[in-house]
Amino acid sequence: MEWGAILSNTLSYLLSPVTIAYALAATGLAVHFGYAGLLNFGMAGFMALGAYGYAISILTFGLPWYLAMLVGLLLAALFAVILGVPTLRLRADYLAIVTIAAAEIVRLLFTTQVFDEWTNSADGLGNYNGSFQSANPFPMLPRGERYGWGPWQFTAQQLWVVVFGLAVLAVSLFVVWALMRSPWGRVLKGIREDEDAVRSLGKNVFAYKMQALVVGGVIGALGGIVYVLPSAVIPSSYTTALTFFLWTILLLGGASTIFGPSLGAVIFWMVMALLGNLLPEMAKAGWLPMSDIQAGTLRYILVGVSLMLLVIFRPQGILGDKREMTFVK
Repeated sequence: MEWGAILSNTLSYLLSPVTIAYALAATGLAVHFGYAGLLNFGMAGFMALGAYGYAISILTFGLPWYLAMLVGLLLAALFAVILGVPTLRLRADYLAIVTIAAAEIVRLLFTTQVFDEWTNSADGLGNYNGSFQSANPFPMLPRGERYGWGPWQFTAQQLWVVVFGLAVLAVSLFVVWALMRSPWGRVLKGIREDEDAVRSLGKNVFAYKMQALVVGGVIGALGGIVYVLPSAVIPSSYTTALTFFLWTILLLGGASTIFGPSLGAVIFWMVMALLGNLLPEMAKAGWLPMSDIQAGTLRYILVGVSLMLLVIFRPQGILGDKREMTFVK
């Protein structure tokens, strides 16, 4: 087996735009569930709105990239309000059912041919990053040369996406850290623990939940934008599998922590890359009684089993505190 290639591909996910995007989305989910106690299974919808809002604003309306990103964030905030008004009075599993259905509605709206003029239906959107790349501060290198070293080598365009994504992630983490240390954040944690007690103190629980849903949704939309910066917007990327990956990442790192979602994203995608390269090679070598295609699918089974074990034996995640947050309360 080509161990060098397997290791290099695995380590490359440490600074991958995919990892950064999922870290952002999981941070938004941490605001929803980890701090506010909202069981949101519709984060894929927020990511899709951020991505499509960005791409459509450029391709259809000719907006510059920074205004297009703002449009994507505003759409996510509007979606949070529309979703929150009828659902935030629901609890636990009822809220989860409604949010996962809402995310699927969003995805299907983007695939329908009714809006084909703007969304290109199931084919998705591309060729929208010219204005973003025109703002690239890194000079182009001669052909064959790259920035970085080892598994972390990038063209000027790729480096700009990674640096921009890391900057957005850093700002988002700081904002969440500052909010959760504020009186607003302390009230939010109180709602997570016992919303009836907080309501008895005169706090508007519904308003706090709505604000948390908007903040987390906007951060999730940022993840959706970073996710599509290197390539294209493809509606099939926003299925329920994306949401369940985010939940795995969140529970792995720690739901009520600042850096847990980022750590979970790094570990999750490095493990996925390792298994995705290693298992097919093991099958080709005859070490597994299956084809290489079946071995590639086996990684999802292993991730699912790992998630069940994580929820059972360490529900607070790697960085979490069991006294503060568990998956089942």
